Amino acid sequence: MRVVVAEDLYLLRDGMIRFLEAYGHEVVAVATTGPETLDAMLTWRPDVSIVDVRMPPTQSDEGLRAALAARRELPGLPVLILSQHVEQLYARELLADGADGIGYFLKESVFDADQFIDALERVAGGGTAMDPVVITKLMSSGSSNRLLERLTEREHAVLSLMAEGLSNQAIGQRLFLSESAISKYTTSMFGKLGITDDDSSNRRVLAVLTYLNNP
Repeated sequence: MRVVVAEDLYLLRDGMIRFLEAYGHEVVAVATTGPETLDAMLTWRPDVSIVDVRMPPTQSDEGLRAALAARRELPGLPVLILSQHVEQLYARELLADGADGIGYFLKESVFDADQFIDALERVAGGGTAMDPVVITKLMSSGSSNRLLERLTEREHAVLSLMAEGLSNQAIGQRLFLSESAISKYTTSMFGKLGITDDDSSNRRVLAVLTYLNNP
């Protein structure tokens, strides 16, 4: 994969580059500020970008804003946010654009190299990869949603894992259920959420957005 790395801390940035190259991926550009991040993403159009949230010049949310701006210019441009912080407002905006290729992980949650590479490749392939901690924080504000109240406890569990970006097979492995059982739960869940088949939309993405944007 061709990767852009946006991280202002030298040790973290250098370690990330070495790590990616060790797994056979090419780092085509690095960025240390918000403007550099946006420029690198638009110029290189990488297979995926790894972007920190808080970067110079103000150390607030420049990285995430740059990612949002890049995806507005190039819808679906894959980006994995890797940060110490969860910026709820902009994270919701990142998810709400409806395009694929989104990930958001906290640095403190990355303990397994293979798991991280799997998440990165999933995002590059147009999937989603969400840190469970990020999902919890995104659900910590807002009013309850009556649609979600219709779901059973098991359906909530399936939807939560779907929000992480897992396939039915992976969800089944987590919950010790067969893939066919997960398929039945998702069909029931989609019906309760009012999500119907549509060639122009991804039902899993719509379900995840309902879940995250209506805690």
